[in-house]
Amino acid sequence: GTAPSSGVVGQVREKKGPLRAAIPYMPFPVAVICLFLNTFVPGLGTFVSAFTVLCGARTDLPDRHMCCVFWLNIAAALIQILTAIVMVGWIMSIFWGMDMVILASKYN
Repeated sequence: GTAPSSGVVGQVREKKGPLRAAIPYMPFPVAVICLFLNTFVPGLGTFVSAFTVLCGARTDLPDRHMCCVFWLNIAAALIQILTAIVMVGWIMSIFWGMDMVILASKYN
């Protein structure tokens, strides 16, 4: 047979890479605009979101300097733009925008 389950559930935490952790917590309307921009022009919403970091938006990288987080977001936008030709960047851009909206809904 099988061993009985003890029914204990531990806490699950997602480990994010530096690019993913650099996504800023923005106000909900701004996040929706960035998602819209990322859907139609890959990387544009991510580029816009980089500037929210300079305006004080919080990220999951509290130990990094604001300028470093800004450049991480710019790098993510460039990756999305450059790989949009083969659809990878476009898909990544849409998922990035969805993450922005999810983070914004948790923040508010």
